Amino acid sequence: MKPADAIFPVAYGAVVELPYPAMTEDFQYELELVVAIGQAGKNIAAADAMQYVWGYAIGLDMTRRDVRAEAKSLRRPWDTGKAFEQSAPIGPIHPAAEVGAAGNRAIELSVNGQLKQKSTVDKLIWSVEEMIAYLSKYFTLQPGDLIMTGMPAGVSAVKKGDLMECKIEGLRKLNTKIG
Repeated sequence: MKPADAIFPVAYGAVVELPYPAMTEDFQYELELVVAIGQAGKNIAAADAMQYVWGYAIGLDMTRRDVRAEAKSLRRPWDTGKAFEQSAPIGPIHPAAEVGAAGNRAIELSVNGQLKQKSTVDKLIWSVEEMIAYLSKYFTLQPGDLIMTGMPAGVSAVKKGDLMECKIEGLRKLNTKIG
């Protein structure tokens, strides 16, 4: 989960600067499909889950990996490693009615022109439908809620000056430079 100040909206076509956060020397990315919820629901069946999806966006789940690892080793919450200011750059949300279901869209991230992550959305551990069904058992999903779905593989560190280009088939790309 991310707090409200973690969301860092990125306009289409912009290359935005994402500040390198304090308290880390291992700042890592995870490119993720973001699912925007369009109507409230609780205890949603996986077969009905897509009725609750308003749209999709490209997002980055940025992590202070060293801070997270230390918290994990001390059996503490990971919040300081995952939930901090501007740790979730998110591109424009595309209506599902216009772009279709998540399906098996290609997903890839390059750093300074070098491909680092490449897979398809259908290779996630859980499908979008399963995620919505699972989460709705614990929370009443509300319009405007964003679900970051995870990435099949390929997380790595970035440093100041690195340019990340994020693509998910059918969605406008997200470009982020580490400042």
